[in-house]
Amino acid sequence: MKLIKYFIFFFLSGVSVFADRGSIPFEPYIKIFEPTQRAMIAWNGEEEILLLSTDMSASDTTEVLEVLPLPNEPVVKKGDVETFRKATDLINEKIRLQNLIISKRNGGKERGIEPAGKITFHEKIGAHDISVAHVLNKEGFIIWVEKYLNSLGVENPEIPEGLKKVVDEYLEENFTWFVFDVVSLDTEIKTNDAIQYRFKTDFLFYPVKIMNTEEGYTSMELLVLTPELLRHFPGIPLETIELPHQPISITSSELSELNEEMDELLEHKDNMKLRIWNIEGNISSFTEDLIAR
Repeated sequence: MKLIKYFIFFFLSGVSVFADRGSIPFEPYIKIFEPTQRAMIAWNGEEEILLLSTDMSASDTTEVLEVLPLPNEPVVKKGDVETFRKATDLINEKIRLQNLIISKRNGGKERGIEPAGKITFHEKIGAHDISVAHVLNKEGFIIWVEKYLNSLGVENPEIPEGLKKVVDEYLEENFTWFVFDVVSLDTEIKTNDAIQYRFKTDFLFYPVKIMNTEEGYTSMELLVLTPELLRHFPGIPLETIELPHQPISITSSELSELNEEMDELLEHKDNMKLRIWNIEGNISSFTEDLIAR
């Protein structure tokens, strides 16, 4: 079984994409590139921690407002980008040990209009200027974003029609919490600080649908950590998710080395299940989010 390479979480190349978030450039017609996105999810059945980091650039110097829909209000804090490397190292080491055991057993064979809403959080974290907004209707969302961009000096901001439509769908599905993240970009690729979101949810959630107004091909890899393997996928179908390796079990002490808050979320229990999910295809084909139970 092949070892998993470092930092291949959401690998994309040569296309203009907004894989986990909708993006609104302050300057019209500028393309945003996210050649690498990294994500790790821990879910205990009631609450989720989502750790995100991206490499980004633009076709010209601009600021970008990124929009992340969530099922509930998140607690937002700075994360540690080293978590991704440590988690990958842990997976690789456990795969290596599993392969040694398998090799001894079978000779080396492997298997493979109310108020627009309100801001509940605002903080600058590294290169990110983050606001959490409770939005109650589509018109409120549009008005809020336009006012927000105007307050940042953007004249006549343009919100893509496709993004308006997708946001309306989220609101109809009772997603009323949105994270707005402003980052400054130029033509050089840079790695943004990891941001951690913790929020209540009775299903594992990762937003994908919000990107489907764009064009191009995307290949996603998610680190997923849960007490038990998940079997119900009412959003993106299970058959579209590829497992590059068998799930591994990790202990509380091992998880604590990766992320202490994730270990606390999972109640310091041993035998937690960690695996990588691969999802790939044309961006426009993703009409559902990743939801699992």
